[in-house]
Parts: sequence; C-alpha cells; structure tokens
Amino acid sequence: MADLPFDLANAELAGRLLRSLDVEGKVPRAIEALGPVGGREVILLGGGPARAKELEDLGARVTLVDSSAGPIEEPDASADTAVSYWSGFRTSSPGELNEADRVLRHGGRLLVVHDYGRDDVSRLRGDLPEYGSWSRREGWFLTNGFRIRVVHCFWTFDSMDALAGFVDEAFGAVGSAVVDTLKRPRLKYNVAVYHRTKGGT
Repeated sequence: MADLPFDLANAELAGRLLRSLDVEGKVPRAIEALGPVGGREVILLGGGPARAKELEDLGARVTLVDSSAGPIEEPDASADTAVSYWSGFRTSSPGELNEADRVLRHGGRLLVVHDYGRDDVSRLRGDLPEYGSWSRREGWFLTNGFRIRVVHCFWTFDSMDALAGFVDEAFGAVGSAVVDTLKRPRLKYNVAVYHRTKGGT
C-alpha cells in the first residue's frame, strides 16, 4: 500500500519523508478540486493509511482496497470517486482502467497521482517513465481520456543538515551532489494528477 512515491530502506527513513512531503497540503487540495471527494463515496486504490486519512480529512467516506490483488471487491457503480496514489496505473492496463470504471457511478471521477519530474526529486531518482512518456500527448494517460494537472510541491525539512542527512541516507552520493545546489532546506517536487470522468470524452 503506497503512502509514499517509492520504497525506502527502513521505516524511520519513510517516516521522515512522510513528514516532509507536501507539508503545504497542495496535493489534497488538488484532489478535492478535481474530484471532489468531500462528502462522497471514495475508493482508495492501493493507498496506505496516511493517504486514507488525508481523504477523510477532506470529508470523504473512504474504502481502502488493494488494487494489486486483482479485481476490486466492490459492487458496480458504488463510488463517486476513485483515487490512486503512485502504485497503480503504472502500465498500459485496460483491465485496471475497466475495473475503476466498473466501480464508479456514471460521471464518477478517477484521479491517479504520480510523480511528474522536472524537479529536484527527479535528479535524485534518475530516468523513470513517469518523468517523460507518461505525460506526453501520445502517452497512455492522455490517449485514454485523462487530463493532467501538475502540482508544484516541496519536500521540506527543518534545516539544511536535516535535508542533507535524509538525502545522504536515502540516495547516497547522487543525493549529496543535488544538496550542494540548494539554498533552502527543501527539494522541489512536482506531482501529476491524471484525472478522468467516467462516460466523459
């Protein structure tokens, strides 16, 4: 279950990233604007407890499902919105999209959160498909009825020492090179929210 955009070596490192990621709450605000989710039945596809709480804080009635385990065990047309954070929709999968459409009511919204790149974090993580082909006009998302909103966020730390310590533990030498270019204790982090309406064009 994905609370974070990627796995880290241990729970302590993951906790540090969870506390630093998007402290301004820009991603939940984008989810609400594109959903909305407040006061609605929301299926959370593959998200973890932190993401469920984020949606509940917006007023959503959340059902958390493990989308990696095959078909979604929820009735047809039972949700107003489906939200996936990072782990879902990583391949060109008509089956995954059909399952999301099945559980959504007509006019329901599917929101898929992935890294977008063109930021400090992508310099740490290297060449990944989400940083290029996914957001292109001919890419899978945009040719399957999704639109994209890019949310400009930060990983924010208390001090440069805290930032350097985290990046060194999580990313090693490549992290040190990125930290040397920074003036504030934060990393630029761009998030893509791919959004689609069931039955829309």
